[in-house]
Amino acid sequence: MNWKKGYTIALLCVSLFAFCACEKPESQQNIAKDSLVLAIGSEPEGGFDPCTGWGRYGNPLIQSTLIDTDQNMNIICDLATDYSVSANGLVWTFQIRDDAFFTDGSKVSAEDVVFTFLTAKNSGSIVDLTALTDCIAKDETTVEFHLKEPQSAFLYTVAATGIVPQHAYSKTYGDNPIGSGPFQLTQWDKGQQIILEANENYYGQIPYFKKVVILFLSEDAALAAAQTGQLDMAITATHLANQKIKGMHLLSLPTIDNRGLTLPYTKSGQLNEKGYPVGNDVTSDLAIRRALSYGIDRAALVEQALLGYGRPAYTECDNMPWWNEESTVPYRLEQAKQILEEAGWLLNEQTGIREKDGLKAQFNLLYSAGDSTRQALCLAVSEQAKELGIQITTEGVSWDEIDRRMYAEPVMMGWGAQNPMETYLLYHKDNMGKDYYNPENYHNATVDQYMEQAMQAKTLEDSYLYWQKAQWDGQTGLATQGDCPWVWLVNVDHLYYVRDGLNIGQQKIHPHGHAWPVVANLKEWTWE
Repeated sequence: MNWKKGYTIALLCVSLFAFCACEKPESQQNIAKDSLVLAIGSEPEGGFDPCTGWGRYGNPLIQSTLIDTDQNMNIICDLATDYSVSANGLVWTFQIRDDAFFTDGSKVSAEDVVFTFLTAKNSGSIVDLTALTDCIAKDETTVEFHLKEPQSAFLYTVAATGIVPQHAYSKTYGDNPIGSGPFQLTQWDKGQQIILEANENYYGQIPYFKKVVILFLSEDAALAAAQTGQLDMAITATHLANQKIKGMHLLSLPTIDNRGLTLPYTKSGQLNEKGYPVGNDVTSDLAIRRALSYGIDRAALVEQALLGYGRPAYTECDNMPWWNEESTVPYRLEQAKQILEEAGWLLNEQTGIREKDGLKAQFNLLYSAGDSTRQALCLAVSEQAKELGIQITTEGVSWDEIDRRMYAEPVMMGWGAQNPMETYLLYHKDNMGKDYYNPENYHNATVDQYMEQAMQAKTLEDSYLYWQKAQWDGQTGLATQGDCPWVWLVNVDHLYYVRDGLNIGQQKIHPHGHAWPVVANLKEWTWE
């Protein structure tokens, strides 16, 4: 059966909810099958080009990376065989293996590595290489990266950047990528599917699965396909996670795919360079922010809004190596009320809303319209806040509207990266009011110093202490006990229906984005 024809038919059948009329894929016909059919989410809008962001949340699959991280976020070698850093932290040197080849037969060289990183630096994309000043090939297997200042987290950026071939790169590379990774892209029917095949010349262990078809289906359509035996894995949502599907089981994977409230940190009355309002008189009061963090029952949010598929969140990096466990705070409603009372926020018995100097404890909470999870969280937070005497009005709007209003109004936002650089981007003064990074305009000189010390540390292990101090050092920090510029709420589990017997290996804790992270270790998947 022709794969393209078979899965185009399958997609049509999904839209009609009539999968029973479709011929089952070859992967469902063989007992010892070496093919998979997956529906794990939407296709990457920018294509499969690491220089413009492909692979940032998971693994590029098609391309090799110099280094990688294991399931515990320890650095391991991939295309590189070894690396070192100079005493001043400004020069990183990588030795690369000499037995790696692109799928067109050409050898991977240090020049390809140089080309990749310089192209990514100049792409203007989400690939953050601002610290990189130069990249030099010392010989065919040695590459030097020169940084303008020490940056310990540079290793995580390297681990997420797939290497592209200089000789075969163009503006359309993302549509027809050539790489040296464990899989190669053999077909892409945009809006429908991609087909990956094992790279038989891969320098590492050849993947068990020789062909992997990834369909781009909505959660409802993926469920319909799974129910009729068309899929080996189907992405799903909390409200669809109670289905019984013959031959499949529900897999709930822990993440740092978090949701939390941005709380404008300064008082109102300002405009930014775009003319958008900045600041909020209610959320700029530390007592309001801190009371919300203590007074919101995160465990109840997990049960109510996520139907149990999640975990309470206290920072953007819970359970990562650089996380400070002291940032965890218990649910203490009475303590939250006391914080408000002591700060002068007194309850108006008639309205049920606290007031201070004539100002009511009320604000709008924005969320992306159409995002049912964020809507459910907003409504649950609003209901719980009533117990504190804080009135929160929820409003679903477009991202364009959020762009204009997020500097003055709280937003239900989501982050979560396998890289401590995210902490720097979210809180450092250099990122105040820069798009989604620090819309609350938070700034603390001591916290900035800790983050800068973390960046300048000679090793990742040395940097962790400073990232942890930025969260809470006993006197100040980002955590609830400190400045509390965010109220982090939950980490959302990533849910999949998985065919019985499919072994997807040991997964890393998933970053933000319920799709591609699950296949980051696809080369390790097998049938039990």
